[in-house]
Amino acid sequence: MSKVSMIIVAAPSGAGKSSFVERVTREMPILVDTVTYTTRGMRAGESEGHPYHFVSHDRFEELIKQNFFVEWARVHTNLYGTPLNQLEDAWAAGRVVIMDIDVQGAATFKKKYPDCATVFILPPSIDELRRRVIKRDGGAPKDLDIRMQNALREIAEADPFDHRLVNADFERSYAEFKRLVARLTGSSTERQRPCHHFLRGS
Repeated sequence: MSKVSMIIVAAPSGAGKSSFVERVTREMPILVDTVTYTTRGMRAGESEGHPYHFVSHDRFEELIKQNFFVEWARVHTNLYGTPLNQLEDAWAAGRVVIMDIDVQGAATFKKKYPDCATVFILPPSIDELRRRVIKRDGGAPKDLDIRMQNALREIAEADPFDHRLVNADFERSYAEFKRLVARLTGSSTERQRPCHHFLRGS
């Protein structure tokens, strides 16, 4: 398998994509995770630049007009955008870009960069996804129903992704995810090891 320059990871909110990407980036130095810009408020434990650049709606709109983003989208009730300069800097350094974005953004990237690899992380069920979101947020968020409706729509769009993974058990699913990323980046020593938890795209 030839090395890719970009890996796109998408999933419904709460399915585990951010945790997977953050961990694999720490464990594989070849990877660079972009820092997305967003208009949503900080959650407990977050800070500027970790895991997002937090900006106002007005500032975000200014950056759109400056063509600062390679792509941007409205997710739930907030705006998210990926800065182009971070991609260019990573590639110039010979690194592989990995990022977790929404389904809409993944489709945009696949059109702009058709050689990128796309991975969709699925929850074992919508009920389990709801439970994880409530646990993560310390209670049911006000937009929980909107998130679950969006999750069902996003799950219905998983088929076109190059690889799909069900995150039923974090450690086992992460191990499979990391093996996939290693193969995609050309750094695997387990090329022939089967990935039983993956659902292959057509």
